[in-house]
Amino acid sequence: MRSDMVPGAIFPDYELSDHTAKHRKLSELQGQDPMVLVLSRGGFCPKDRRQAEGLLQLHREMEVGYCRMVTISTDNITQTNENRSGIGAHWPFLSDPRRIVQKDLDIAEYTDPVNNPMIPHVIVLEPGLVIHKIYNGYWFFGRPTMEDLWDITTLELKVAWQQGRKELFYPYGKAYVQTIGDQD
Repeated sequence: MRSDMVPGAIFPDYELSDHTAKHRKLSELQGQDPMVLVLSRGGFCPKDRRQAEGLLQLHREMEVGYCRMVTISTDNITQTNENRSGIGAHWPFLSDPRRIVQKDLDIAEYTDPVNNPMIPHVIVLEPGLVIHKIYNGYWFFGRPTMEDLWDITTLELKVAWQQGRKELFYPYGKAYVQTIGDQD
């Protein structure tokens, strides 16, 4: 992964075709919410399919928690749509057969010259495409668990809540906090 892709950095706002062949930018898909971005080897990989099956249940919880999910793979549009449909996913899958993301982030998986996929990663993005955490999933067991991706029990978040920093919690965004403050 490129050396400048670290927590606190802004992730590139790639524009790729989704599973319906519509061009979509990551920022458009994220909106004002946090986002889990899955950089996938593709539908051919049993490890990536298994991970996506696990993310299927998590996605249902993420939706009610106002968090987005997007998957990008090097599959073409047909393969991307077949993979998404086969998993039963309802989040956007982006197709990158020209390997724009793979090349830009320097994550070519050189051990698989047949499929030429990217090294799988999961990237947790704060609003504004700000990198919160990066997981390298080359070894399947290095991928984040569902609990890793959806844990509001961290000490940091508890302290922020107790300090009244409610802007970190949806729906208590900055506009909400300012409105409540104006009523005092």
